[in-house]
Amino acid sequence: QVQLVESGGGLVQAGGSLRLSCVASGSIVSINDMGWYRQVPGKQRELVANIASGGRTNYAESVEGRFTISRDNAKKSVFLQMNSLKPEDTAVYYCNANIRTNWLSRTNDYWGQGTQVTVSS
Repeated sequence: QVQLVESGGGLVQAGGSLRLSCVASGSIVSINDMGWYRQVPGKQRELVANIASGGRTNYAESVEGRFTISRDNAKKSVFLQMNSLKPEDTAVYYCNANIRTNWLSRTNDYWGQGTQVTVSS
C-alpha cells in the first residue's frame, strides 16, 4: 500500500508565500516523476509542476517564475515553494507520484488527499 501525505496549505494574502510538502510511504521500489496538480470546483484538475527523478522540471505557464518544485529522493518527498501568490492560485493542491511497488510490475500513479490553498486579495 502506498500513501502520499501532503502538508503546508493554508490561507495567505496576495503576494505572500507558502511551501507545500508531500511524503510518499509504503511498499515503494522506485519513484519516477513527482508533481503537483490543482483543482477548483467545476474545473478539471490541472498540472502545476512536475519533476523527474533526475531533476528535470516542468511548470505551467501561469506559475512559471513564481513557483519552484524540488524533491528529496532519499526522503521520497516533493516540495512546492509558492511565491508571489495570486487569488487565482486558490485551489486544492494534490501531490502526484508515479511509483513502482515491485520490480515485476509496471508503475502506477498515486495521489495525495489534497491540501487547500486560499489566497485572499
